[in-house]
Amino acid sequence: MNASNVWFLTVGSAAALTHMAVFALVQHRMWPELANALGFGIAFFVSFAGHRCLSFKDAGTSVATSLGRFAVTALAGFASNELVFVLLLRGLALPALLALFAALVFAAGQTFVLSRFWAFRR
Repeated sequence: MNASNVWFLTVGSAAALTHMAVFALVQHRMWPELANALGFGIAFFVSFAGHRCLSFKDAGTSVATSLGRFAVTALAGFASNELVFVLLLRGLALPALLALFAALVFAAGQTFVLSRFWAFRR
């Protein structure tokens, strides 16, 4: 495993923990789907900064280009996250944090591929 993959896992884990922490703090005050969206919104900034500065520091794109592409990548990841989350939460009646964890893991693979080969293309 090379250094950029280690950084990707580290940054992704930090962003996922941020996402889950925000979700856990606000889930009792709003619909779980909205708490998931809020967690995503805050974790987005952790993720972009970490990936730009650590995972893909040798990116061949400008910060503005990477930000725009990463926003598309992250929104695609969030769309799949929210879909899996709702299916697990509402369809299978899993506990909210377990459903969120599974959805985050599912979306992580998609985000890695799009980040590596498009958003932060080398």
